[in-house]
Amino acid sequence: MIRWIIIFLVIALIAGLLGFGGIAGASAGIAKIIFYIFIVLLVISLIMNLMRRG
Repeated sequence: MIRWIIIFLVIALIAGLLGFGGIAGASAGIAKIIFYIFIVLLVISLIMNLMRRG
């Protein structure tokens, strides 16, 4: 998932430099959504790991 975040971030940066505001905004938005999903899955994974050990 981190690879997808980096890909969309690079697309957003390149599009922003070239002046394509809509594409840059969309790519940055997608990267943010994937990042938040990754964070939620990380927290769930950590909680499940702590429950198994306890």
